[in-house]
Amino acid sequence: MRFQLLGGLTFAILVPALVRMSFDQQVILQSNMQVTIVAAFIAHTAGYLLYKRIGNFPGVAAAGYILPTFALTYGLVFVTIFFFRFDYSRFQAAASFFQSTLWYFGLSLATRRLDPYRLAVIPGGDVDRLESIPGVSWHRIQSPETIVEYASGVVADLRADLSDEWERYIADRALSGTPVYHVKQISESLTGRVEIEHLSENTLGSLNPNQAYLKIKQAIDWLSALFILAVFSPLLLFVAIAIKLDSVGPAFFRQKRMGYRGNIYEVYKFRTMKPSAAIGDEKEEAITKAGDARITRLGQFLRKSRIDELPQAINILRGEMSWIGPRPEALVLSKWYEAELPFYRYRHIVRPGITGWAQVNQGHVAAVDDVLEKLHYDFYYIKNFSPWLDVLIVFRTVRTMLTGFGAR
Repeated sequence: MRFQLLGGLTFAILVPALVRMSFDQQVILQSNMQVTIVAAFIAHTAGYLLYKRIGNFPGVAAAGYILPTFALTYGLVFVTIFFFRFDYSRFQAAASFFQSTLWYFGLSLATRRLDPYRLAVIPGGDVDRLESIPGVSWHRIQSPETIVEYASGVVADLRADLSDEWERYIADRALSGTPVYHVKQISESLTGRVEIEHLSENTLGSLNPNQAYLKIKQAIDWLSALFILAVFSPLLLFVAIAIKLDSVGPAFFRQKRMGYRGNIYEVYKFRTMKPSAAIGDEKEEAITKAGDARITRLGQFLRKSRIDELPQAINILRGEMSWIGPRPEALVLSKWYEAELPFYRYRHIVRPGITGWAQVNQGHVAAVDDVLEKLHYDFYYIKNFSPWLDVLIVFRTVRTMLTGFGAR
């Protein structure tokens, strides 16, 4: 870790500065050069920390987030400098950003070739399910006398009735410095899902979100929603008029949803479907299927671009929603899922969001079995509730919007 950061700072900041000094040794004494070096140091360090945090989450190809991560940190730092009218070296800033991304791309490629992820598995208990998880080389240990080389860690079902020999083996591995993981812990870290099996595990207690970040996030949500409504109000008006011209019905769609702490609220969205006569089955009416015939021509574009979600900024201002969180369900569906799925109601411990961890991993689902998997993603989000996971969700959401690839 220290090598990566120190090497990055040297390659991305010191080397460009030395190149400039080879042409003009006095350049280092100029105030704009000193400001740029300090700013690049802050941006590079912040980018590195964010990159490492994001890379720890499951399903993340870390190399794919190097460019957006450093673009974010360098952009924020140098926009701040520009805002306060500090003079800075454009060459040094651009060279630092370019060489930061180049350094970590190179490290990522070298690490992937030299250090594939291998895990040794102790037989017994619930370890058989691990073999279906991709992206890991699983090595099943046949006996406590087996010597496992080049393994990144040892996995066991620590709640299983293991023999004394296996327990001594686990203790020896831990004493030798080899990480020892419980099967459920490694499954969560690799799949991005948390399964709640019974209350005796006190899992719900560990799923309480960080209260300090909960308040900070609400403040950020409120300010950003106010900014978006103010800046994009002409666009919102234009979309509302276009909807009225495209099909019969109101411009806005309103529906009762189950929200924060189980409170019922009314969500606002742009209407993307044709008003239809009631079919008698409220659950069927509330479910939007792939290729749903009720979706209008304009509605297809609004859904794909996520523009139909923008009016929910009103719900964010009212404290009913967040930009990121478990997606709220229609009231009739929420009650149905609560009756069918244990602990479903617990997802309401954080504010519902416009996008979320389940959406960027799974997309839209309605069947109970699929909703159970979605619930496991929601629990993972709550258990790992942090700004780092939120940034990753934003990156994935933007990628889906721009490329059309990924879960929706």
